[in-house]
Amino acid sequence: MSTSRTGARLKPDQRIAALVATARELLAEVGYERFLPAEVARRAGVSEATVYRYFPTKRELLVRVAEEWLDEVLGAEPVVAHIDTTYERLSFVVRHAVGVIRKEPALTRYIFNELRPDPGFRSTAVYQLNQRIARMVGQVLRDAIASGEFRDDISIDLLRDVVFGAIEHQAFAYLRGEGDFSIDETTEGITRLIYRGMTPGPSDPST
Repeated sequence: MSTSRTGARLKPDQRIAALVATARELLAEVGYERFLPAEVARRAGVSEATVYRYFPTKRELLVRVAEEWLDEVLGAEPVVAHIDTTYERLSFVVRHAVGVIRKEPALTRYIFNELRPDPGFRSTAVYQLNQRIARMVGQVLRDAIASGEFRDDISIDLLRDVVFGAIEHQAFAYLRGEGDFSIDETTEGITRLIYRGMTPGPSDPST
């Protein structure tokens, strides 16, 4: 990020946006364990005191980064309604969730390891945004059950947990920096698992 731009006199909302953008870049490079507000200040061309004026703690800065990232992710939400079949809709939302992790591993690790275990996590904006993503998956499943395409003997909550649990396990090594995983294979595997398991009779729409 350009020091001349971020170091110039900016309005408060512009300054906050610049600091958050710089923090996101730094987090992607070094991970949350080595993330330092002082380095954000250096890259943004401002004093460390300026960073702390807007974000009194490292946690508050990283939480803002996570909130804005999840808000971006939700930009894909309206697209689902324009996809024709249940299989394609399910594949879309699974691919989207997998792709988010693949694109932003440092942010994902921070949410999984630091924010989610916090007892107060459910009261945060990050949790509420995360729930909106989960509801996007749940709505696809709910619509399929309502139309009779999926059976109704397994709860939406359990099915949603299967989807996100499988995604997390597939991405576990990648998030630790110890391996990689295929977006295509993970998406197709989870989609087929849910679709085949929930349709009343044998079917495979991908063939």
